[in-house]
Amino acid sequence: MDAFVTRKRKPSPDLANASQNDDSEQSTEIKLAILSSLYPKVDQETLLDVLLAHDGDVEATRQALKAPCLLQTPKANRSGLSSQTSLRAFAVTSSNNASPDFKRPKVLSRKGQTLHLYDPKDISEHTPCSVILNFLPAEEANALLLELLEEAKTFQRATFKLFDNVVTSPHTSCLYIGSQKELQEQKHEYVYNGEKMTDVRTLTPHLERVRARVQEAVNREIRERIRTHYGGKKLKYQAPGPWIPNAAFVNCYNGPQENHSDQLTYLGPRAVIGSLSLGVTREFRVRRILPPNFDSSNIASLSSDFDPDMAGQISIHLPHNSLLVMHADMQEGEA
Repeated sequence: MDAFVTRKRKPSPDLANASQNDDSEQSTEIKLAILSSLYPKVDQETLLDVLLAHDGDVEATRQALKAPCLLQTPKANRSGLSSQTSLRAFAVTSSNNASPDFKRPKVLSRKGQTLHLYDPKDISEHTPCSVILNFLPAEEANALLLELLEEAKTFQRATFKLFDNVVTSPHTSCLYIGSQKELQEQKHEYVYNGEKMTDVRTLTPHLERVRARVQEAVNREIRERIRTHYGGKKLKYQAPGPWIPNAAFVNCYNGPQENHSDQLTYLGPRAVIGSLSLGVTREFRVRRILPPNFDSSNIASLSSDFDPDMAGQISIHLPHNSLLVMHADMQEGEA
């Protein structure tokens, strides 16, 4: 990884003057060009993240980049992993204290742009998700990956109707259930994109082994979310009891061109989902759902905490052996 160094070349008078101009009259491309010339060792993606964190203010971004911290650029290495110093290093505020008056931090995404997040703390603060890196012991994670790769050889591509057309999913998948009794029930009851599942199997040995670990970790994250984000109590319509995983839906992506997109609202209101990523680092993209009748011309009449940039997309980078928890406020508010 390239490192962020505190010694930088002195900006030329022209560049120094340019950064002090009225930022509102400069496009993002111009601002990035200015910052790139001042900080050639910092990649564009990181510069954009810090610029957005400071509302497009070039001078404030320059001051933040002077912080004596080590910055890792988020470019892929040979293992396919990528990393990024937390946005907290650039004065993005956060709070670890429980508070009944918790307010979601200022939205850092911008409509039409993608904000990339790598650090679990940033992900927890700016999305309805939390991430645990290196979730399983390395040998156990690798064994599970190899087992599922063998299983994936017989996975099928789901088909579903979109208007009057039959569409094939751009990935293969399979549903796993804990027992034969559950299997028979779910085979007739589980629906995916409007179609009943036909390929339903019992949990593999390694999936059965990690089941208890996932249950314990997800319930721990739920308790932490309630403490830090929900004012100490569960959301309305959130399941009152502990989270118990009763099925595992395994998706396999054969290359970067494969993906999937769905809203799992049919799991019930305020559903919590645990997602374990194995293999190559993948991007999990979410965005806030805006009302279908939203009219940008009426922003002034909306509540003071409304932010039209909520529609901006956020990309969460999930490396091998990372557990993503999609919390109870995820499915109804994000896509």
